Amino acid sequence: MATTALTAQNFEQTLTGNELVLVDFWATWCGPCKAFGPVYEKASEANPDIVFAKVDIDQNQELASAADIKAVPTLMIAKKGQIIFKQAGALRGSDLDDLISQAKSLDLDAAKAQSENSIKA
Repeated sequence: MATTALTAQNFEQTLTGNELVLVDFWATWCGPCKAFGPVYEKASEANPDIVFAKVDIDQNQELASAADIKAVPTLMIAKKGQIIFKQAGALRGSDLDDLISQAKSLDLDAAKAQSENSIKA
């Protein structure tokens, strides 16, 4: 599956309208972004059940600012509209695959319940 370009107009709807969304915040001038691009593309082809999106921070500065992007590349993962991961830095293919596996298996309801219980304690 090819990656989807996100803008301020379709960002929120894409995150809330899909089960699992990976977003790569990148820039054309960024060397690590260029290295991560093929790794991200390969993962998108191996996981057609996930939305793989990209945000060009130079073309979408307000969106990058609203998402609090401080460095590129930054990978953000949203599950059922909830941001569950955000980290700057290029990943190796094996690390990205592991992250995708963890995101797929994460039970949001159980994690939320556990978080609420730890807050009460």
